[in-house]
Amino acid sequence: MRLTEEQEELRSAVRAVLGRHTAETAWRPLTAQIGVAGLAVPEEYGGAGCGAGEVHVVMEELGRVLSPVPYLGSAVLVVRALLASGDGTACARLLPELASGALVGALAWAERGSWDPSAVRAEAAPGPGGRWRITGVKDHVLDGAGAEVLLVAARTAAGVSLFEVPGDGAGVDRGATVTMDVTRAQARVTLRGAEGRLVGADGDGDRVLRRVLDLACAALAAEQVGAAARCLERTVAYAGERVQFGRPIGSFQAVKHRLADAYVRVESARSAALGASLAAAADSPELPRLAAAAKSACSEAFSAVAGEMIQLHGGIGITWEHDAHRYFKRAHGSSQLFGPPSWHRDRLAAALGLTTA
Repeated sequence: MRLTEEQEELRSAVRAVLGRHTAETAWRPLTAQIGVAGLAVPEEYGGAGCGAGEVHVVMEELGRVLSPVPYLGSAVLVVRALLASGDGTACARLLPELASGALVGALAWAERGSWDPSAVRAEAAPGPGGRWRITGVKDHVLDGAGAEVLLVAARTAAGVSLFEVPGDGAGVDRGATVTMDVTRAQARVTLRGAEGRLVGADGDGDRVLRRVLDLACAALAAEQVGAAARCLERTVAYAGERVQFGRPIGSFQAVKHRLADAYVRVESARSAALGASLAAAADSPELPRLAAAAKSACSEAFSAVAGEMIQLHGGIGITWEHDAHRYFKRAHGSSQLFGPPSWHRDRLAAALGLTTA
């Protein structure tokens, strides 16, 4: 499982931009110069017509620097949901601007901390002019406070459905959520009879969200691998510089063992993430299993390696001035995003026909 020459060039370009621009300022050059927001968008809608492999590369690089740009929420979740819906009209209306980065979207999906589509309790009732009125509360909406358009999952008489709702529309109340990981913007969205437009077929939202969940897990796993690899890289460098008892701490056998264990965790997680991305790119029926396995393995690997980063940096590793705490918080926040590892192991066991204790 290796990246193609073109994907390696994409990696270099993204890393170069992220090296020149920090925080949110990187979004414009990433979209204007490289076109990252349109990588997964078909050419007919103004995108590059690439696939999950290119998304993997971008997510891994964003994870390395804990970038706060709205790529995962807008260019992955919303774009994938629109494409999975099969709604050509909605795609033609929204995807060109999403692909250019001029429009940022958010998928309002989770409720009460659950990303299981069956847990959706928000309701949508038919209104005049073919519009719908949506009522409910959505948590953990990535970039939801500033997104211009929301895709909201709500339940109708036919089942879970998706609706396009203007971010600043009447009846929409959005507030940024205070989270442990300040590098990932999340919001709570409250809808009180907000007007929305049906996207896709009425009652088809459960299928769409389950598809998006697998693709989201594959993308997030790539981000976790990138961040974990950066933690290890910085820790190895520090172990070669920090001197105790007249020698670098990296020369001590106990430290070598811990770094070797961290390396094995990172590379094992990388294999799991690449496997999920390749399955997504090939539209393989194995994607649900591989995505669940990758989300579980990469979440736990990142958490473990981020913890080692703090431990092996010693006193400086627990200070606000050092980046170690930011990676530690991202690790634990991303572990819960789209469901904790235990939930995905249950999904994997169910897909394999196994029972869990």
